[in-house]
Amino acid sequence: MIHENVDILCNELDKELKKRGLSRRDALKLAGIGTASFMLNPTEMQAATRAEASDVKGKIVIVGGGAAGCSIASLLSKKISNPDITIIEPNPQSVSYQPGQTLIAAGVWKKEDIMGDNVDYYPSSAKWIQDSVKEFDPDKNSVITEKNGVIAYDILVVATGLQLNYEEIDGLSESVIGTNGIGSIYFADGAVKTWELMQEFVASAKSGKKVQGVFTHPNTPIKCGGAPKKIMNLTHARLVEAGARENAELTFYPNGGSMFGVPEYHEAIVNQFKARDLKWNYKHNLVAVNPAKKIATFEHHFLEKGEWDADLEEFTMIPRTKLVDVAYDFLHVTPPMSAPDVVKNSPLSWKRGSAAKGGWVEVEKETLQHTRYPNVFSLGDVAGIPMGKTGGSVRKQYTVAAQNIIDVLEKKKPSAKYGGYTVCPLITGLGTVMLAEFDWSKKPTPSFPLDPTQERWIWWILKVYMLKPMYFHGMLTGRA
Repeated sequence: MIHENVDILCNELDKELKKRGLSRRDALKLAGIGTASFMLNPTEMQAATRAEASDVKGKIVIVGGGAAGCSIASLLSKKISNPDITIIEPNPQSVSYQPGQTLIAAGVWKKEDIMGDNVDYYPSSAKWIQDSVKEFDPDKNSVITEKNGVIAYDILVVATGLQLNYEEIDGLSESVIGTNGIGSIYFADGAVKTWELMQEFVASAKSGKKVQGVFTHPNTPIKCGGAPKKIMNLTHARLVEAGARENAELTFYPNGGSMFGVPEYHEAIVNQFKARDLKWNYKHNLVAVNPAKKIATFEHHFLEKGEWDADLEEFTMIPRTKLVDVAYDFLHVTPPMSAPDVVKNSPLSWKRGSAAKGGWVEVEKETLQHTRYPNVFSLGDVAGIPMGKTGGSVRKQYTVAAQNIIDVLEKKKPSAKYGGYTVCPLITGLGTVMLAEFDWSKKPTPSFPLDPTQERWIWWILKVYMLKPMYFHGMLTGRA
């Protein structure tokens, strides 16, 4: 079965590479070893997944059947000899490849290139209930669903993903995306509409009109923190391709005070922005949009010098805010994000500190085990841990969570630890990517013997041609 999956993956990879005129051997040779090596060496992959199956007993309920839920279900079905796994997921295509939405919005892929059906990837040994959870009751070891009532568990895995809160921006909702120059790549149909808007924007610039492109980053954690910059870079690339770049001003408005939380990557991105004549204004949070007038309103937060403090021998700094109206022709919105309401309002969410605002699941960051309910685990976007809201993070998290679930069922302490690995293939142009890898140390942790702050075309090969087959035929099957 392992070799069959490798054959499928490699065939898919070959199809993608053929479009570029490359062989798999040449592409992987250029990319090096590490992240992509399992696709070329099935014996390594087999060794990585070979283990005696545990005879543990217990009903495992996984709420959410996307990348995180499907991957851990697949791995647990291999690691437990007689698994009792139930996946609760309403969307029949929840396994679709979300990282590809940026490429759809730039005209590189079509929507059908990222779509996947759950039935093709959920393990045959798992039961899929196509339903939604409306209440978590961890004190009674159960969840309550919309259609199927109460479902009990011995182990609960919360992998719901997160919630897009467009409506928290005055004048905006998901239905507005695709109209009046407003795009967003955070759902598949939005990405399709964003590509249509981008083409109109480029055409206007090519006609000689002076145009304004505005790109936002909100005041909440988001999935793939680099995505707002990716779509801005791709817009720049399409303008250059059309010979119309001089007619467009592109400006990034992030809520934070830097481009990236890792200093080395921040500096690299600033240099990339300068080289492309991309503008930016820190500490601006989008709070309203007037679609008819094409005006975006930001809350600009800053510190103002106050009176001199003789004791501290420094000026007091007074927090201030003001509203700033910005005209746009093309506006890319990254919406505020949070845990889904059903999670946020449950006993499972953080009830203290800054994490409480987003409603994320309260877990220990290394074991992914709930801090108050030891038979509950969480991974993926909904997990209340520092960073980690990327598909690359899930690829590390699900193996840790699966081992710790088995440990708990065996009446042991969790033995596996997640080190905070996060990867962001930051698209810098049509054909170049900076592969930003890091962990909780907030230092670069490259998997390859190359300078991670440099944008390279070989990472474009990895992003566009390798990661999707790795996702569908490796990660979702619990083998990568």
